[in-house]
Parts: sequence; C-alpha cells; structure tokens
Amino acid sequence: MLFDSHMHTRFSTDSKMLIDEAVARGRELNIGITITEHMDINYPGPLAFMFDVDQYFAKYKKYRSESVLLGIEIGMRQDCLDENCHLVATYPFDYVIGSVHVVDNIDIYVPAFYQGRNKQDVYRQYFEAMLQCVTCYDEIHSLGHIDYIARYAGFADPEVYYSEFREHIDEILIVLARKGKALEINTRRLGRKETIEILIPLYKRFYEVGGRLVTIGSDAHRVTEIGRGLAEGVEIAERSKLQVVYFKDGQPHYVKK
Repeated sequence: MLFDSHMHTRFSTDSKMLIDEAVARGRELNIGITITEHMDINYPGPLAFMFDVDQYFAKYKKYRSESVLLGIEIGMRQDCLDENCHLVATYPFDYVIGSVHVVDNIDIYVPAFYQGRNKQDVYRQYFEAMLQCVTCYDEIHSLGHIDYIARYAGFADPEVYYSEFREHIDEILIVLARKGKALEINTRRLGRKETIEILIPLYKRFYEVGGRLVTIGSDAHRVTEIGRGLAEGVEIAERSKLQVVYFKDGQPHYVKK
C-alpha cells in the first residue's frame, strides 16, 4: 500500500484538520496515512509548535491500524537535541521526520531571515544547519522536505538546484546514506513539472552516494491536500532508482510497485 507519510491534524498548531476526516480521505483514496504532528521545541515566536504527546496517543490510539499510523515531525535544532531525542525514545512513534524549520533562532518562513542577504549566503546557512542536525540526530527515520526553504525565500528564483549547491547538499546526502536514513519526497511543491525536473538530480545524487530509501508525503494541513502529488513523488523515486517506504513501529516497509 502506498502511504501519504506526512500530514498534520489538530494537534499541530497550524492545522485544524480532524483525524476522522483524514482517515476517511485515506480510505477514499485507498492509501495509508501517517499523522506527523509538529513538535518544534524552543520555537522562537508567539505560536507554540508543540503538543501534548500523552493526549495525542490517548485520543488517536483507537485509529491506529495497518493503514493509519502515528508519527511526529520534530524541528531539528542543536539547542533542543537532548529534549527531542528523549521524546522520541519515550513514545512509540511509528515514524519520525526530522525537519529544519528554524535557523539561528529565526523561522525561515519569516521575511526577516532573507532581508538584505543574497541567495547563496542564505541557502548555505540553511544547508549548514541541516548538516549539523542530520549528523547528530540519529533517532530520525527520514529527513523532511530538503527543499523547504524554496517555499518561502523571496528571491526571483528560490528553487534548490543541486548543481548550484552541490557541495553542501552532498554532505547532507552522504550522512543520510551512511546512516541508512530515508530522504523525504515532499509533494507540496510538485504541482509544477519544472519543479520535478529541478529536484530529480538531487534524488539521483542520493542514490549515487548510497542512499536507497525515500518516503513520500503531502505535508497536508487540510483534508483536500491528502494524497496530493503522490504519483509525482513515485515518479521521482523511480527515475532516481530509490525505493519508496513507509515506517511502522520504526521499521521501513517497502511499497510494492
């Protein structure tokens, strides 16, 4: 079964989606779903991207099945490494996404992160922070949306070109491959064919350095977004010779072609 392995319901600060809606949509599409609520410890702003994990499991455990799994998306930072690792070790998450949302205590969503700076400097800082995190966060199963910064960077061309940032991206991919981690294909930006073609060299390079596993996730915050771009994600995986997996009980399960 193909899984949409990245989505957020009401336990995430930025989502109002109900789990019943998500489960129903998964059944309608005949796909599995993995709930991955936001946990950004020490988030630098008025919004607290955190949730009560005990309540999460207490309320959602009745939905857990072969096709409905419970995970988490942790915001990787150096200043909360111990807290994040303890959290992951304490609770029975099926799947743990490690993502970089905050760099030098600034959410890369906000315009201030880019103000007065050029693309090369900003993206280099982003990838350097990501490298530090994937090096020390051993508990994650997959690196989330490596191209996340392209959503919000206010440059004329915000795309993440592998050829433009080869040196920095290679370091990240090599660490992931060496640790046997998966690389997420986040489908949120795959509505444009051009974006798919831009990202494929990055995923092909992951295979070249020894990476083998990818997860696919829509990053849905609304029920209508569940399952979006999964076919495009599978296309990227196949063209890059990578194996699509989902995680259950912390172990990869291969999606049959």
